[in-house]
Order: sequence, then structure tokens, then C-alpha cells
Amino acid sequence: MTPFSALSPRDVDAWVRGLDLPGYRADQVLRWFYRSSAEAFEAMSNLPVGLRERLSAEFQFTTVAPEAVSGADAGETRKYLYRLERDGELLEAVAMHYPGSARSAERTTVCLSTQVGCAVGCPFCATGQLGLRRNLAAGEIVDQVLVLARRERAGGGRVSHLVYMGMGEPLHNVEPTLESARRFCDPRALGLSPRRVTISTSGVVPGIDRLAAEGGGVNLAVSLHAPVDELRDTLVPLNRRWPVAQVVAAADRYAAATGRRVSFEYVMLRDVNDSPELAGALGNLLRGRLAHVNLIPYNAVPGDPYQASSKASIDRFRERLREAGVECTVRDTRGRRIEAACGQLHASVTGGQANLTVPSVSGAIIQAPTG
Repeated sequence: MTPFSALSPRDVDAWVRGLDLPGYRADQVLRWFYRSSAEAFEAMSNLPVGLRERLSAEFQFTTVAPEAVSGADAGETRKYLYRLERDGELLEAVAMHYPGSARSAERTTVCLSTQVGCAVGCPFCATGQLGLRRNLAAGEIVDQVLVLARRERAGGGRVSHLVYMGMGEPLHNVEPTLESARRFCDPRALGLSPRRVTISTSGVVPGIDRLAAEGGGVNLAVSLHAPVDELRDTLVPLNRRWPVAQVVAAADRYAAATGRRVSFEYVMLRDVNDSPELAGALGNLLRGRLAHVNLIPYNAVPGDPYQASSKASIDRFRERLREAGVECTVRDTRGRRIEAACGQLHASVTGGQANLTVPSVSGAIIQAPTG
């Protein structure tokens, strides 16, 4: 059975026309599917019974089912493990709630996955230790967000920001990633502003160029983690294919094509990449570019061969960057008590990585841009 999330709004228009129904029925179905708390076609109460029955007969309502959930930060951070209906594989997503203030509205950011596992193999990443199991289809990427969005609406909230920073390398699965982003930003689907959607990459240069050519105007985040090739070859093995200079040049092309500032993610590993000398090298690399650095406090666990940098080291690193004229933020450290780094909940549930000694970089669960 075809997942409904595999259909674009134009596909839904064509399906409705094929039933000789008025065009407004397509808009009704789309609003129910993307912008309500309904969890079945049968719950779309203002649709004719016959149309609801036809939807149920022809389409699968969702491709994912929640398998496990854990919470932290007084309930403000929740991590979900989903089982995929197609083959029983597991993937992860995280919902992070941020209260409103005088300067910003209340928001919920979802950190979503694009693959089961990952082929990049960063040594500090739990997902990388799983290896690549398979790519997600566009509908599976969409459904993991919609499950959370429906729960938010049922509680009076809404999903306001999306970050492609969960399991997998989004630009190794570029076409489903782009198709899902189109759906998230389509006014007839989830309807988010592209400025509230961030796609992350460890440096897949052709994928960055493909994203620029798409012209959607979403945010780009590059997981850099080291400003020099010798160290980045170890921390981000993809660097051996596309070294630092090529990655930064691709980011420049993206910024030029979209006018959007690129974020460079930098996990802080004690005595590995947090020295003043490397801060100076990073400052020299990014000085004068349309760029922003996010310093990520590392999410260490017992037995981990890496350690988190001290607050003093992070502060010194940040000041060196600011002295070089590079904007820099220290990432919010959400979800440390719930294995919120991508790959960790998968490992704890399956037991397949029970002896894993290297956790994920993403423990400082990602805070989306507020634009």
C-alpha cells in the first residue's frame, strides 16, 4: 500500500480529480494530514465517509510507529525511537521545547533522521558505529516529523523548527532529503518557513551544490569539527574525499546562491580539537565569510575514549574566534540524561551496540535558528 506521505500536494490534486471530486477536497485532506492531530483517515471528520474509506483502502496513513520514548529537562526534551513499518528497522528523532520570552515565541524544534545508521564513520558518533543500514524514503522522513507534530497539536503546541541532524548523512540521501524539505516548507503541507529548516552535512560537496541549486533557501550547517585536514581526516573520515578547503568553498557557493549564512558545527573534544592554536586556525579559515560557528559541548558517557572540553576551554576558544571577527555561539546542552545523542537510544533498545565505547557528537541536541 502506498504511504500517503509519499504523495506531493500535486499528487493529491491528481488523485482527487481522478475521483471526480471538487478540488477543495484535496486541500481538506492535506490540512487534515499535515496540520491536525488526527491519527487515522477515519478521524478526518468533515470529509465524506466514502472519501475517508477510499483513503483508508488506498493509502497507508503512516510509515513509522513509536517504539520507545525517553524524556529530560523537566519534560522539555523527548527522544523517540520509531520502528519502520517497511522492514522493522529503527530510527530516532528528538523534540525540544523552548519556552517563549519577550524576544521570541514559544517553539518546538524537531531533530530528524534521514538514514538508518550512517556511512561516514566519525569515531565519536554512535550512529556511525551502526554502519549504514539503509536510506529513508522521503515519506519516512516526513512521517517521523508528523507523528511528533500531531502530538504537539493534541497538547496545544506546534512544531516550529526542523533540523536534519539526527541519524545519517542527509546529503548521502540527497533526493529524499530535498523532497521531504519541500513538503515541510510547502504552504499546502506542513507550511514552515525555509528559514526554520536546517539541513546538516559532514561535508558532501556535490550534495551542498545540489542543495544550492534547489533554491529552497533552507539553512545549511556543516559539521566541521577541525579546521585542518590532518585532524579532520581522523574526526570526519569524509574529509579524505572532500578536504576542508573544498568543503568551505562549497559553503561559500551556498551562501552566495542563497544569501543564507552557513553554520559550522564544532564539537569540543578535550585535548583533541580545543586548543587555542586550533581556535586561531578556525578563525583564519572563516574570517570574512558569511558564517557562524556553533561550539558543541560533547555528550560523553562512562567508558568513552573522548572527554568533553572544560567550560574554561570552550570560553577561551569562543573568545579567540570572536577576536578573529567570527560570530560564535555555544550550543544549548539539551537531553544529556536521556542518551539524546543520535544512535544512543537505538543502541540501548536493540542491545546490538551494548559495548559501544564511543557515543555520538550530537549530545548537545541541536537548537535551530530562530529566524
